[in-house]
Amino acid sequence: MQRRHLLQSLSALPLLNAGQLFAAPAAQSRLLFVFLRGAYDAANLLVPTASDFYYASRPDIAVPRPGTDLNTAIALNADWGLHPALRDTVYPLWQKGEASFIPFAGSDDVSRSHFETQDSIELGQPLTGTKNYRSGFMNRLASVVHGAEPMAFTDSLPLVLQGNVQVPNTALKSIAKPSVDPRQTAIIAAMYQGSPLAARVTDGFAVRDDVARELSSEMLAASRGAINAKGFELEAQRIARLMKDRFNLGFVDVGGWDTHVNQGGASGYLASRLEELGRGLVSFAQEMGPTAWRNTTVVVASEFGRTFRQNGNRGTDHGHGSVYWVLGGGLRSAQVAGEQVRVEQATLFQNRDYPVLNEYRAVLAGLFGRQFGLNGKQLEQVFAGVTPRDLGLV
Repeated sequence: MQRRHLLQSLSALPLLNAGQLFAAPAAQSRLLFVFLRGAYDAANLLVPTASDFYYASRPDIAVPRPGTDLNTAIALNADWGLHPALRDTVYPLWQKGEASFIPFAGSDDVSRSHFETQDSIELGQPLTGTKNYRSGFMNRLASVVHGAEPMAFTDSLPLVLQGNVQVPNTALKSIAKPSVDPRQTAIIAAMYQGSPLAARVTDGFAVRDDVARELSSEMLAASRGAINAKGFELEAQRIARLMKDRFNLGFVDVGGWDTHVNQGGASGYLASRLEELGRGLVSFAQEMGPTAWRNTTVVVASEFGRTFRQNGNRGTDHGHGSVYWVLGGGLRSAQVAGEQVRVEQATLFQNRDYPVLNEYRAVLAGLFGRQFGLNGKQLEQVFAGVTPRDLGLV
């Protein structure tokens, strides 16, 4: 095998740069960050049921106020309701005190650009000044969490996990077809025998094989030996199996949230996406099991929200403030948390969007401090210049 072909093969390995991957996490706490790329419509997820302005602004796509019909919002308190697509999944978590929501959350970035705001959030750096595109906030978190074992469940390493800490990534949906077969594995390992890279090469292959064995029963049942594509629900189960035993910092992104046209209300396109997401999140919790779930927190976020008023295509356009979800078996209670205002025209940002009242870095810093027992100096390394804001969720 020529060295050029060897390097090409190595570049395709999802887990080769994992470092010390076999050590179990020293920290019991686990965090999974779920990033909804495309800016989901938060106003139809956490419905402002007490707002007449909401119903006037969305004559075709509003979710009806709570009622006896199963297609109405599910009352969480006097002001807010949950989308009915989550009635059988996330709502039971709320009832058990294992789900909370933070409205008016997000970044102060006002570009309304998907890519610019996604990058900004993943970096977690001040909006002004020079950006370091090799320093994502979850990589910095991994550098201060004792016993951190991070993993990106993505095709390529996302910006949020780039940095000084070596982080593996793997797209579990494609792991059924390794890029290097057993014969090539043996050749590559032999070529590096006795070199400083020998241990890393061996560990990388071993982790790949370990993950493949974990999924072997699923592979056998699938058509032609491939993993059956069941969307986020199936991938969430795989993530849970790996995080329960090995990794304590995880990241996964889910696309399909840019609803400019025919978004729907209680039913339709957005409702279907929320239902799928809810099933995946509950599958993750169930696969973790009661003990691990008690020490696990899931944060669901998006780059920004969407316009409060519907557009001419019965959809919504790029907005500003959003709603973050926080799920986990260790939550103190179910809450609609953080600073809030009445939802009316006078409180909209630039007369079009939810304002950002709960800046995401401050909120996450407060959450990370609680969950991982981080001090002020450590949190400063994760989010420089930010005063942590503890919402008392965990």
